[in-house]
Amino acid sequence: MNKNQARILAILSVAVFMLAFLVSGRLWFRLDMTANNIFTISEISRNLHREISDQVTITYFVSDRLAVSHPMPGGIADLLREYAAHSRGRIRVLQRDPVRANLTRAVEDLGIIPWQIQVIENNEPVIATVYSGILIEYLDRAAVIPVVFSLYTLEYDLSSRIRSLIRNTPREIGVIVADAHKHWHTDFSLLNRALFLAGFNVRPINPGELIPDTLPALFVLGGAEDLDEFHLYFIDHYITGGGNVLFAVDGVFVDSRGTLQAWPVHDMGLLAMLANYGVLVHTALVLDQSALNLTFQSHDGAGMHVRSISYPHWIAVQEERSNPAHRITSRFAGIDLYWASPLELIPPEGISAEVLFLSTPWAWLQTDNFITDPGMALFFEEEQAQTRGTKVLAAALSGIFPSAFPFLEGRAPAQRRASRIIVVGDTDFAGDIMELGQSQARNLDFLIRAAEWLSSEDDMLDMRGREGAGRLDRITDSERRHAAMAFAQRVNTLFIPLLVALTGFFVVRRRTVALRRNSREGEGR
Repeated sequence: MNKNQARILAILSVAVFMLAFLVSGRLWFRLDMTANNIFTISEISRNLHREISDQVTITYFVSDRLAVSHPMPGGIADLLREYAAHSRGRIRVLQRDPVRANLTRAVEDLGIIPWQIQVIENNEPVIATVYSGILIEYLDRAAVIPVVFSLYTLEYDLSSRIRSLIRNTPREIGVIVADAHKHWHTDFSLLNRALFLAGFNVRPINPGELIPDTLPALFVLGGAEDLDEFHLYFIDHYITGGGNVLFAVDGVFVDSRGTLQAWPVHDMGLLAMLANYGVLVHTALVLDQSALNLTFQSHDGAGMHVRSISYPHWIAVQEERSNPAHRITSRFAGIDLYWASPLELIPPEGISAEVLFLSTPWAWLQTDNFITDPGMALFFEEEQAQTRGTKVLAAALSGIFPSAFPFLEGRAPAQRRASRIIVVGDTDFAGDIMELGQSQARNLDFLIRAAEWLSSEDDMLDMRGREGAGRLDRITDSERRHAAMAFAQRVNTLFIPLLVALTGFFVVRRRTVALRRNSREGEGR
């Protein structure tokens, strides 16, 4: 090759490099070898451009102080750029610092929430107010993700809001707090916030109020002792007309705000209505060896003491006790229940019924003497021998449900339509007590999944389940757990060092053989 050819080759190489650099913004490739492709947006998100008739603008409002001190904003920005790269020009992504752009008031008016972190500036810790939220705009409509600091559900949050905007179908869910002594904003504030952050417009509905047929889904929280036939008629009318409902209902009332005294609920009609749909909620309490710890004060002759026990009434449902074939519990992260009642499925003809999650096989019941005081733990196991076994704790049903009020047939919906129902034998799991049990993430994740399934957003639910993360204590059987620990110990302390030693031996041996062969060849010459 002469000098001119070398010069031309060098110029062409530089030109190819520059062209590749220029088009790199329009080409997107990512090799994602994780089991669930958690670092790559799903096919649903990649194909959103097919539904977009005008341009969608995604603005990521993030503080520069946060971006330079934490790696998460970079990961969020990467995911947003992937949306733009797959959108064929239909999605535009912007990134702005509200402080630098003097937009803090406007950003907060949109609903993006400021929060505080500790950063290091000039070698000194400083509390800084930062923003990390997303505004999505389409035509004259807008949606906001108030706080973004995780990639765990970000794709779900983005795609569900984009779809809602382009289809002009607001995400809405109704809520009936049916226990007279409970209130939505004080007893279920965590759930209220989680639904808001997931993009749902929450519509509180009073018992006995007409439920709109256009409402996609409804949560009924409690009510066995408070909802009579008048109240229940409106819920039944909604279901038989195609409405979808989650029932969180107790078979045994526990005075969680006082003495923890418990008694069977006096059913005013709700449990009978659920039985008509195919679910018996038994007036019993489930206790399980897989339980949360409860810390409480006890008093004896020496004074007050703080004690902590494994409290079997608070059930820690593990991943392995769920139904992986159902969309709600696919890649289930677990859930915690507080004074749960067992369910029995007796679906009428034409109704499909599936268990969502179960207790362990070592669970048992209290059916007569309901002892819930942690100071009386010695009496918890009185019925264990007679009632031990796996218990159904939650179920999902679908189909055209028979009305619980056939005598009011003339007032029934003109056309019966298929509905979806979820029944969980516990009301408290959806309440703010989940914060006390540190169950917030698991319980709220299940409730958001339930809202999605009831709203018939099955593909959105599949997307939310792509990144299910397991718990470290997921193996509850002691023998299996010890076997797994022993296996991991053998692998890490024996097999891996042995593999490294054998690899080193073979590498050294191969080099020695090669050196000897080269030496003999040199002598032969």
